Amino acid sequence: MLIDSHAHLGHKQFAADLAEVVARAEAAGVTQFVTPAVDIPNARQLLALAQIHPQIHPAVGIHPCDVDSVTGEAWVDELRALAKEPGVAAIGEIGLDYFHAPPEGFDAPAWKQHQAHVLRLQLDLAAELGLNAILHARESHDDLVAAVRPYNGRVRGVFHCFTGTAQQALELIAMGHLVSFTGIVTFKNSPVIQATAKAVPTDGFMIETDSPYLAPIPHRGKRCEPAFVADTARFIAQLRGVTLEELAAATSATARGFFRGLK
Repeated sequence: MLIDSHAHLGHKQFAADLAEVVARAEAAGVTQFVTPAVDIPNARQLLALAQIHPQIHPAVGIHPCDVDSVTGEAWVDELRALAKEPGVAAIGEIGLDYFHAPPEGFDAPAWKQHQAHVLRLQLDLAAELGLNAILHARESHDDLVAAVRPYNGRVRGVFHCFTGTAQQALELIAMGHLVSFTGIVTFKNSPVIQATAKAVPTDGFMIETDSPYLAPIPHRGKRCEPAFVADTARFIAQLRGVTLEELAAATSATARGFFRGLK
């Protein structure tokens, strides 16, 4: 049994065939999916999808690229109410993104400041509710680690789509956090990520697709979907010299320990 720890199944690319996507995943041995939100309307959508597909475990949060959808702090009450809904697995996807250009109305310093403000309020909420957090770091690793550090011991984070070094990963794991690998680890130009995937302890990482993005080899260039997490798992198992069954059991146990409500 495999768990896809990060799949955006509320994305418009899955609007026409989600039932078939779920069926293909189950046929590949992928039985549960954590589905992070990018904003409050998307969080509501995911909660509705979970009523139809019990394999879906929503996370609720505002992605750093979408924090222009909120101002002030009144939105936190709405997010709190959503986070208290049955079946919510975590707060996420939240974090800092310095790769994408600021949206209209923000210069770079103001955009970073707003991202940091929204991140802090969501980490506060995670600590209040006893939920862990799905963290997005793109060209922002050091700043995100600094932002999360005051919450160590109260909120655990998974640094999703991890592309850093083994040293960075081991430092995060020593703080009580996790990393998660996508199909990028299967790419030929990813020796650093492959070295990291070999070096981290068995209980220090999860696997994900980040669907509909980052399809692993042999599906690179296609729409990614949860069934493909089996290909990423198989690749990492070979890197680490273990069987697919051993890797699936270990990463699934880690996901069940991290996310609320997984079976």
